[in-house]
Amino acid sequence: MVQTDHFKNIIFDLGGVIINLEEERTIKRFAAVSRLSEEALRDQILKFEEYKAYEKGLLSDELFRQIIRERFLVNAGDDEIDSCMNAMLLDIPVERLQLLNRISNRFKLFLLSNTNSIHFKKFSEIIGDLTGTHSIDSFFNKAYYSHKVGMRKPDKEIFEKVLSDNQLDPGSTLFIDDNESNIEGGKSLGISVFHLTHPSQLFDLFS
Repeated sequence: MVQTDHFKNIIFDLGGVIINLEEERTIKRFAAVSRLSEEALRDQILKFEEYKAYEKGLLSDELFRQIIRERFLVNAGDDEIDSCMNAMLLDIPVERLQLLNRISNRFKLFLLSNTNSIHFKKFSEIIGDLTGTHSIDSFFNKAYYSHKVGMRKPDKEIFEKVLSDNQLDPGSTLFIDDNESNIEGGKSLGISVFHLTHPSQLFDLFS
């Protein structure tokens, strides 16, 4: 387990770290409205190049939905496609927000999320229902969302932006993510990293 005492800055991923995710739910929902099998969708639906472009804000919602229809033989309206996309987004345990509040006097906190317009709207509803405010940004010194900054993890440029914008020393910075390729992206810039494989580890880190 990483010792956090000597760090000054913590960069948190969002999905799978702050908010619970279950990507299989999205795969199953799309399979119900697609002529492709779950197995075929599982290998492609959240990994294809246009999805990555959408996470960089390079595609409109309308164009992305049309690509989903054509590429994955999906017969569904806009609202149903959005619902399929958002099926993976679960809850935010209030204990995680309490943890952020508790450690905010010890560290500068940053959020770095690969996300998209459809997910961002749904996530804002989830945080709104939990806290009464439609933004999690207040828990952090600054939040970075891939579709708003035009970059995504694990590309070096988005990590460089967070470091440069906030004049952070990589050696004093810890990045927490549940995705191993994202972890490698942060590590390549000299940022200390922690690969979160179980939600309870978050509390162990800052016990």
